[in-house]
Amino acid sequence: GRWSEPAIVERLSSIRGVGPWTAEMFLIFGLARPDVLSAGDLGVRVGLQRFHGLDALPSPRECATLTEPWRPFRSVAMWYLWRAIET
Repeated sequence: GRWSEPAIVERLSSIRGVGPWTAEMFLIFGLARPDVLSAGDLGVRVGLQRFHGLDALPSPRECATLTEPWRPFRSVAMWYLWRAIET
């Protein structure tokens, strides 16, 4: 069957030099999973701070809460957050 995102992140992170961020990017860009949130990604955190008009960067836990309404397309939302901070 299909592996869950946490199982893939755990398995890939067991490889030396591969961390959760790299595994999450593989899920998004390699496996085209539509609902991956890289809550520790600085670009995502800055994008959410700007989008929501927050005074401080949201924590990874706050990022998960803020993006909950965007399920099941948080991968797409992250792409827009990344692009928004580039402009």
